[in-house]
Amino acid sequence: MQTKTTGTLHTLKETYAITFDALRTMSQLKKAKKHNEITPELTERIMLAVTEVNGCQICSYAHAKMALEAGLSDTEIKHMLAGIADDIPAEDIQAVMFAQHYADTRGAPSQKSWERVIESYGLTKAKGILGATRIIMMGNVYGIPWSSFFNRLKGKPDIRSSLSYELSFMLSSLFFVPIALIHAVISKKPLIQHETVKKAEG
Repeated sequence: MQTKTTGTLHTLKETYAITFDALRTMSQLKKAKKHNEITPELTERIMLAVTEVNGCQICSYAHAKMALEAGLSDTEIKHMLAGIADDIPAEDIQAVMFAQHYADTRGAPSQKSWERVIESYGLTKAKGILGATRIIMMGNVYGIPWSSFFNRLKGKPDIRSSLSYELSFMLSSLFFVPIALIHAVISKKPLIQHETVKKAEG
C-alpha cells in the first residue's frame, strides 16, 4: 500500500545549501542564547512552526517532546503542529511568522520580512531566530527521507519517493556536513540572501 506524506521533498542541491546555511548561523543562535535573548520556549516554537510547514514526522515527534519539556502546553503544541497560532505569546508571533515564511520560501525569505524581524527584536536576537530556523530546516531536510524510509519498512511507502532517493539523502549527511562546515567557516557571502537574489542566481 502506497501513501503520500506531507513532507516537503528537496533536491540534493537544496539540501547542501540548507546544511551550509544552518552550520553558518549555528553560532548566531548560541550567541543569542548566551545573552538570554532566545528562550527555550521560543526556540521550540520556531522548531514546531518550521516542522509543520515542512511536514517532517520524525521532527514532529522529537520537538513535541522537547516543547513539552521547555514548558509549552499540550494545547499549544497540538495547535502549532496543525498550523494554528492562537496560543503563541504576542512577543513571539513575529519570530514564528518569519520562521514559517522562511520554510515556505525554501530558505529565501523576502527582504522586508527579515527587516521587520530586526526592527522587532534587534540584530542579535534576529540572527538567533534565523539560526534556530535554519537548524530545524536542516533537521527536516534529513528527517523527511528517514521518515519515508521507516514508512517504507512498515509497508507504507511515499508515492513521491523511492528507496534510492531515501538512501541517497540519508547518506548525503556523511559528506555534506563536514564539507558544508568548512565552507561555512571560509565563506564571505552575506549571512542571508533574499528571494529576488536567489531567483536571479538560479
